[in-house]
Amino acid sequence: MTTIKVLKQNGSIIQVECSGHSGYAEEGSDIVCAAISVLVQTAAEGLIKEVKVQIDKKQDDNKGYFKITLQKNLDKQKRHECDLILNTMLRGIEDLQEGFSKYIKLEVN
Repeated sequence: MTTIKVLKQNGSIIQVECSGHSGYAEEGSDIVCAAISVLVQTAAEGLIKEVKVQIDKKQDDNKGYFKITLQKNLDKQKRHECDLILNTMLRGIEDLQEGFSKYIKLEVN
């Protein structure tokens, strides 16, 4: 099972941590893990390349681990842009979890 922890502060996502392989299929053929990876890594790239904010990114493909943490003290415009990207990512994860709840544990705090 893949556990996805989303940490919010003042209504905004400040951290996303994914750990574990979903177990839906054999590693390398697992569409659930692939979908999660696409959502979270695309969000990270959007933050870096489109919004131009620095993030702390940790990744270990062998362990199925990916974590992004936003920098603190973003100005209002950057925070808004980050919210758009990260809330879109979260909607995608929520939709995925509805269809594959046996393989995804989503925690939003």
